[in-house]
Amino acid sequence: MMRQSKWKNVIYMLIALAMLIYALPMISFKPGAGWVSVFGMVWAAFAFLIIGAHLHFLLGVDAEKQRALDQIRKAKLMDWQRKWAGEKKESQGL
Repeated sequence: MMRQSKWKNVIYMLIALAMLIYALPMISFKPGAGWVSVFGMVWAAFAFLIIGAHLHFLLGVDAEKQRALDQIRKAKLMDWQRKWAGEKKESQGL
């Protein structure tokens, strides 16, 4: 079951996708359109960025990265503990 924040991301992504589907046929990509064409391309690029950001969050790419970082932190902590225990033994003359 999705958390409430994931539902919010799904809704926002669907809104951005609907706006993009509605607007793309109306945007003029002809060379003579000038600023209207530039604005349409920039607007479409931002819409794709928004959709991509929501998909990135929904697919859990951040969760995978977080798990990998947690494993690295645990390995570093264990290494640090081993070094600290070794230094403690050396200082005691063992």
